[in-house]
Amino acid sequence: MIIQENKTTTTEKLLFLLVIPLVFYVLHLLKFIFVPLLFAIFIALLFMPVMRWFQRKNIHRVLSLTVVLILIFVGFFATWQLVKISAHEIISGKDQLYEKLDHKIGDLLIPYAETLQITINETEGVIKSILSSDKVNGAIMSNLGQGINILQQTLVMLLMTLFFLVLLLAGSINFKTHLLDYVFNNQMKSIRTFMRIEKSIVKFLVVKFLMSFFTGVGFSLVCFYFDISFPIFWGFFAFLINFIQMIGSVISTVFAALFTFIELDNTGVVLTASLLFALTQVIFGSILEPILMGKSFSINVVMVLVMLMLWGFIWGIPGLILSIPLSVLIKTVMEQFDRTKPLARLMS
Repeated sequence: MIIQENKTTTTEKLLFLLVIPLVFYVLHLLKFIFVPLLFAIFIALLFMPVMRWFQRKNIHRVLSLTVVLILIFVGFFATWQLVKISAHEIISGKDQLYEKLDHKIGDLLIPYAETLQITINETEGVIKSILSSDKVNGAIMSNLGQGINILQQTLVMLLMTLFFLVLLLAGSINFKTHLLDYVFNNQMKSIRTFMRIEKSIVKFLVVKFLMSFFTGVGFSLVCFYFDISFPIFWGFFAFLINFIQMIGSVISTVFAALFTFIELDNTGVVLTASLLFALTQVIFGSILEPILMGKSFSINVVMVLVMLMLWGFIWGIPGLILSIPLSVLIKTVMEQFDRTKPLARLMS
């Protein structure tokens, strides 16, 4: 009897190991559904307390849903305005940028331009000559179709996210009920787990948004103070890319420091500005964020890196953004089962 039970357990483990790659393959194959669905779930969780408040005030669901959607559209409109301002900022200052790039790295690029048989126009400068050359323009045009395809995919993803979001907020898709049907057999346990997931995800998103926002403001202030070009762009860039845990903060700091080196001639000012960029990331990302997040759903650094690589490999950039909220969700669910509690502790 014991031997039979051991054989059954071994068979279950082997089947489980075989199923995991299949699940990941299906997630990759159907990313056009799962990515917008997960984005919609996390946004819906953020607005669920607001919907419940409207419900307690006996406000009709249609009206409360309309108010929430208006708030979301206001957020998208504000983001779009920042993109427009940043783009206008870069376009209006591109000539000065060409001159500064020529001054710092123009001579280094001349041998490469000659290798590619690009003629340098002394009047235009090295950088502008390279960018306006037929070879560069040909390369841009050859990849234009791919760029349009990415833009179309992003637009479709946004529309699908909005579609799923409306269904979730309207109650047509009930996340709590699905937890009961497919994960738990106990209604109270299902409700309790859903509330923990909601609390954890909402806390994570709010803290992450605020820390990223203040990081962006910090970058812009440093740029304004040291008269570094495109302060709004650098603030917006730091804000957006900070949603990619760990990697985003490094990328924004390195890029801003490199641009400062290209633009400014005073070595002391370059070092000071670069240190202030790094200090801004340390204060908001490494000190305040962990304190505000709390120990309740802190995740092991190694696990963060594993999740970033895993979901980034499966879903690309959306996977990098979703990796930590997904980790919080998985960890919260695993804590509810005795067999998976050790794995949840391993993630902490």
